[in-house]
Amino acid sequence: MNSNQIPIHTNPAGRPIKRHHTARYYVHRVHESLSTRLSKLVCSIFLTLLLIMGIITFILWLSLRPHRPRIHLREFSIPALAQQNGFENAQLIFNVTARNANQNIGIYYDAMQITVYYEDRSIGSTSLLHPFFQEPKNTTVLFGTLSGATLTVTSERWSALLADRSRGTVIFRLEVTASIRFKVSTWSSKHHKLHAKCPVGVGPDGLILASYKDKRCPVYFT
Repeated sequence: MNSNQIPIHTNPAGRPIKRHHTARYYVHRVHESLSTRLSKLVCSIFLTLLLIMGIITFILWLSLRPHRPRIHLREFSIPALAQQNGFENAQLIFNVTARNANQNIGIYYDAMQITVYYEDRSIGSTSLLHPFFQEPKNTTVLFGTLSGATLTVTSERWSALLADRSRGTVIFRLEVTASIRFKVSTWSSKHHKLHAKCPVGVGPDGLILASYKDKRCPVYFT
């Protein structure tokens, strides 16, 4: 017999004899089968929980539908522009609205500042002294007057304003900056810095032009 050949045991009828496995073999197979089933069960539970969390998050997002505040410029005027020598008593009057369009999210305004620019240079600013909370689906009116120390217009700047007035339109930019937090039920977010830029033009009478009135101002966060 060749040494590389493995003998096959046969019974008297010439058929191969089936080997019977030991108890240890069957215990190992059962243990291996249980481990595989347990692994599959754990994976199934994990994937199911992950799917449920994803569905809950999606439903919450749909129900809350977060929207950034909507800022509109309602009124803006410098009545002294209608007077040739109104520089000393110049006043700038503004009226801005902040709209919370969210259904279930409130907004804390912890600080807010209004700044007016002419030719990209600040000519006046003022801060809101009292923080406020805005309920969902609510509009807050923000109005004020810049004059005296809060309206820093030099004689040279006033001359430039009058020169633009003689051409029919004086262009300004009113900017709103605010530190806000969003509130959902009892949870409040971290602070976000809101910026809104509102271009505005006034006519020779110093009143806002109709094409700029009630316009929505672009809003972004930093």
